Amino acid sequence: MTKGSHAVVVSTVINRSSAEVWADVRNIESHVTWMQDAAAIRFLSEGREGPGTCFECDTKVGPFSLTDVMEITLWEDERRMGVRHVGLVEGTGEFTLTEIGPGQTEFRWEEDLLFPWFLGGRIGAFFARPVLRWVWNGNLKRLTARIEQHSSAAA
Repeated sequence: MTKGSHAVVVSTVINRSSAEVWADVRNIESHVTWMQDAAAIRFLSEGREGPGTCFECDTKVGPFSLTDVMEITLWEDERRMGVRHVGLVEGTGEFTLTEIGPGQTEFRWEEDLLFPWFLGGRIGAFFARPVLRWVWNGNLKRLTARIEQHSSAAA
């Protein structure tokens, strides 16, 4: 994914293999358990994973809430998941998993979003970047705890 002027990028290291991280992240429905800004996910397509999967996500950040419509555009098992936002908020996003050592995976999340005029358009996107970065860093902390705890319990 090419970094645009409105891109937000966050990353973390999860002490698990990329296969273990992917086993959790591939379940799109479960994203509401670790994404503070995602309240509910409803699938619009028959498929629930892979390219072409479409869903609505009720999203809430502070006083702002909307239904984000997304389509999975890229799916490489244990490596990458790409999404296109096609609702009120438009743009692209991507999760990238890179195994950086034995049992260690860097999880990188990049979103390049365009806001509608009533959410400030380009100016709104500019001011939203630090807020989204803060929210998404919190999301990655919850994801890391979820995966490391789940994998430890299974061992």
